[in-house]
Amino acid sequence: MSKRASANAANGSMKDVTVAEPAVEKQKKLLHEATGHFTLIRMLHLADLITELNGFCGIMSIFSSMRYCLGPPSALGNLWAALAFMPFGLFFDFMDGKVARWRKKSSLMGQELDSLADLISFGVSPAAAAFALGLRTPVDHILLTFFVLCGLTRLARFNITVANVPKDASGKSQYFEGTPIPTSLCIATLMAYWVNQGWILENLPLGTWAQGSMFEFHPVAGLFVLSGCLMTSKTIHIPKP
Repeated sequence: MSKRASANAANGSMKDVTVAEPAVEKQKKLLHEATGHFTLIRMLHLADLITELNGFCGIMSIFSSMRYCLGPPSALGNLWAALAFMPFGLFFDFMDGKVARWRKKSSLMGQELDSLADLISFGVSPAAAAFALGLRTPVDHILLTFFVLCGLTRLARFNITVANVPKDASGKSQYFEGTPIPTSLCIATLMAYWVNQGWILENLPLGTWAQGSMFEFHPVAGLFVLSGCLMTSKTIHIPKP
């Protein structure tokens, strides 16, 4: 997650701040200008456009989950598409940081875009896919919402604390505080295995607990709760590669 934000945070040294100031001031100026309809587009760097592709993958994953819910349960093509778009989102999330460092161009806009795209691709889209697979009871909805809100909170915390995380000699953050939100792809991989085995809808692993009551839920939703708790942890430090 958020190599883009780390690249921005690496501007913490005086030299980097001096270099970055003109670009930041130009961006602020463009944000406040009303000189044309395409001012926002002019602000975007190549890395920002790659970040948009990350968001595109997340949105397409969500739409694919919705299409599966509207079709016959036996037609799994849309469900596979929903799961397949997520790793493509991770690819673009990885590449935007690479391009930003290669071109030596980062921006405040890019940092915010990165977090918002990550929330869609690795927060909302896995929850939508889980709903499509069969986690559809009211309690399931609450547990999946908890996961998405944890992702939202984790990304917001990252944006405001990344500058305070210890850096190495190159200015790169030494670790992630809490698990990065793309780790939700581990659950997506597990869901892909369930689809391959036919363990979806009424055949979900571990079945349904408290069936017929208002507390009916699927125990596998606990994976999303666990992931959310790990993302928001302050004591877990994941070394950056």
